Amino acid sequence: MFTPIELFIGLRYTRAKRRNGFISFISLVSIIGIILGVMALIIVLSVMNGFEKEVRDRILSMISHITVSGYDGKFSDWEKVVTQVKKNPDVVGTAPYIRAEGMLIYKRQVHGAMFRGVDPTLEKTVSRVADHMLEGKLTDLEPGKFNIILGQDLAFRLGVDVGDKVTMVTPSANITPAGVLPRLKRFTVSGIFKVGFYEYDSAVGLINLDDAARVFRMGDNVSGVQVQVKNLFDVARVEDNLKKDYLMNYWVKDWSYYHSNWFRAVKMEKTLISLLLFLIILVAAINIVSSLIMVVTDKRSDIAILRTLGARTQTITRIFIIQGSVIGVVGTIVGTLIGVVVSLNLEAMYTWLTHVLHTQLIDGSVYLIDTLPSDLHWDQVVWISVASMITSILATIIPARRASKTQPAEALRYE
Repeated sequence: MFTPIELFIGLRYTRAKRRNGFISFISLVSIIGIILGVMALIIVLSVMNGFEKEVRDRILSMISHITVSGYDGKFSDWEKVVTQVKKNPDVVGTAPYIRAEGMLIYKRQVHGAMFRGVDPTLEKTVSRVADHMLEGKLTDLEPGKFNIILGQDLAFRLGVDVGDKVTMVTPSANITPAGVLPRLKRFTVSGIFKVGFYEYDSAVGLINLDDAARVFRMGDNVSGVQVQVKNLFDVARVEDNLKKDYLMNYWVKDWSYYHSNWFRAVKMEKTLISLLLFLIILVAAINIVSSLIMVVTDKRSDIAILRTLGARTQTITRIFIIQGSVIGVVGTIVGTLIGVVVSLNLEAMYTWLTHVLHTQLIDGSVYLIDTLPSDLHWDQVVWISVASMITSILATIIPARRASKTQPAEALRYE
């Protein structure tokens, strides 16, 4: 089988034992550095992807993909809006809602809360809060009964349980002969939910849409309409289409708008961590330069002989590029395989470790989660691997060009 001379000699130099053991040591360090860098990048990005996905799922358990509302915070023709929105084939669910703020009082405990009036039947088509009920059911929010479902942390702060009665204080007031008095309404706690996102578990109370309209004096108005689409990652396109086709006179925002600061922070962290971890690969690439320069010095006589036999400078350059590239390719492949295997089994490994150590390594009250989620993105694996190989190959150019400039007469003078 024909083998190009550059490939043959380059691979032979890679397998050959060095007269100087330090060169082999530097090459080994380079391979280990690339393995560690690639592996760490894949694993860390997978963990951050998993954490982002976990939080996103918890947020979407409580809110819909798209929210349509009036510019003044309410509108009455919401049924017309629902009819128009449903014309879009990407829309799979709609539900009106009323949003208001106030306070809840139970005995001596007083806490602020954000109240959402929902239709229990329609709410199931735009959120998954019904799947996160710890006690009670979403359908317990029957009109006229003035029941309320609280987040777990809010219920804990108030010290209430299912069946207890809490007093709602609304921002509006009643004008009486005795003066201006706050409007109060008694609600019965009929359920407790936990979506795992502190912002909702600690501050949200769900009530029936009709009850909310009466308490907050909304009449036939609602605060907005929630919209659920088929594909979460296609929400931006659907949002633009809805604005252009039906909802030019309404405030239309997708779910990420309400938590944009958090997701921007996560994106920035991923970028910075990727750059920091890529420095490991860069240091390994510098080690490749060092080892190749020493190999060139060690092989000066071999290079001179090849030149006298008619080898061109390009041939010498390719020989050492191939030799150095082997280090990068081997390190990248091994690092990628280890990173992918660990990322795919990380949750099971974490569970096993917590079982062996008999302790919870991640505090759910601090980090929102008590597991180590992993979400491997193959596109990230590809660009990490490609970037590592390109960096390794680029690192071989300088020593390879230096080898090609070796003068045969000068190198063989003292041989």
